Amino acid sequence: MTDLRITGALVIDGSGSPGYRADVAVDAGRIVAIGHDLPAADRTIDADGLVLSPGFIDMHSHSDLQILVNPDHTAKVSQGVTLEVLGQDGLSFAPIDDPTRAVVRRQIAGWNGEPDDFDFSWSTVAGYLDRLDQGIACNAAYLVPQGTLRMMVVGTSNRPATASELATMKQLLADGLRDGAVGMSSGLTYTPGMFAGTDELVELCEVVAQYGGYYAPHQRSYGKGALEAYAEMIEVARRSGCALHLTHAVMNFAPNAGRGVELVAMIDEALAGGIDVTTDTYPYLPGATTLAAILPSWTAEGGPDALLSRLRDPGARSRITYELEQVGSDGCHGCVVEWDTIEIGGVRNPLLSDAVGHTVAELSARSGTPAADIFFDLLVGDDLATSILQHVGHEENVRAIMQHPSHTGGSDGILVGGKPHPRSWGTFPRYLAHYVRELGILELADCIHHLTGRPARRLRLPDRGLVREGYAADLVLFDPDRIRDAATFPEPRQQAEGIPYVFVNGIPVIDDSHRTTARPGHAIRRTTS
Repeated sequence: MTDLRITGALVIDGSGSPGYRADVAVDAGRIVAIGHDLPAADRTIDADGLVLSPGFIDMHSHSDLQILVNPDHTAKVSQGVTLEVLGQDGLSFAPIDDPTRAVVRRQIAGWNGEPDDFDFSWSTVAGYLDRLDQGIACNAAYLVPQGTLRMMVVGTSNRPATASELATMKQLLADGLRDGAVGMSSGLTYTPGMFAGTDELVELCEVVAQYGGYYAPHQRSYGKGALEAYAEMIEVARRSGCALHLTHAVMNFAPNAGRGVELVAMIDEALAGGIDVTTDTYPYLPGATTLAAILPSWTAEGGPDALLSRLRDPGARSRITYELEQVGSDGCHGCVVEWDTIEIGGVRNPLLSDAVGHTVAELSARSGTPAADIFFDLLVGDDLATSILQHVGHEENVRAIMQHPSHTGGSDGILVGGKPHPRSWGTFPRYLAHYVRELGILELADCIHHLTGRPARRLRLPDRGLVREGYAADLVLFDPDRIRDAATFPEPRQQAEGIPYVFVNGIPVIDDSHRTTARPGHAIRRTTS
């Protein structure tokens, strides 16, 4: 007797190979047999008409706190995610000290919320991973955040790190990798990570390479200077010998319409030159971040209180307005801000909740107040915690990049706010419904490979990402004719349809389309195998 037998499914195993009919037996959290006429089990699921695939791996997620605060984590497990990678964009919560934690909590409240009475009892990567091991809905891996390292060691000043400071950052990074982090992330349009030069990044990535990890940069521009920014990241990988994962690999804003093919060509050239490059994307056009992120970088020197002081100063506001509306700030990827593309996704201050779901341009027209003043007043009134959707994407670029053999799936999901981006609930079913079934941009087996086997290979996971005997039973059963993302921009918190069963380490977290109470996930630590 085994714990579970799944019968009659079309097994698409995550390797990219075509599907085949088979039964699958699971016992003690592992796949123990694949074949026909398998022995009886404590539970049998008749999966006729369903696809059985490995669980989906979310290569870019912002659930760092929400996976602990809201342990049901329905947004992710209901769309088939059984593993997500945290610590993204250079800003997260390990390693960290108390002064840095106070700043980071405010700076990325728009990503993670500001949970009350939350127990931040860890300071190291090991401590954070141990906290995850206490019970989470799905598995989670972690990247050491370069911006947090820099804040701890250098502060928030725009200057090169000294030799001593760089040595300290390298030691902290090595400690985090030894603790089990799978690599390092950067947020090079966010302070203070953006103040690191190319040489500094190369030295840090040399440490990542020594431990077999990968570098996941949010690069310096996805707008006016996007291709130059991608070229810098490839150069960092070449010089350091570090594997490179171009996270949320997009070509956004007006200057990049139709230029996704140029990024694909750049990646092909890097691969031909022996550089290990992968990418992830989300299958939507708008991006999402914090409202404060589009500010010029000089405004953030000195930390959140200094920034708020500048936002209250008429002279500084005038300078910021000029840079945003006439020049194009580095925070807005070198592009002049278009207020009608910036939609308020969430606020912490309930007095500002009427702004949610409206663009800055709409709020300006409604009140008769200049758009820049609406922008400043929101930031000050919400203590920088406002999140936004930025409607600046191009469909032809999304399609070109997702078809590349380096591609994996990443939601870039932000779970907090009144109207978060629907990608937080819909990324993986949207790939399978819209881009496979409806448009035929990807074949089903190939798309599942993008979402399972390929990211598992990037993470160097020896026993996940495939339906294989001996592998962890992270599994999804879905109806290929019915699966779809129900989350929309007006109603983003909607559970996907057509995914009746999701198993994490052999335990059902979605059972007959309903969330169970199980929390069978744990931290996935870096491996050198």
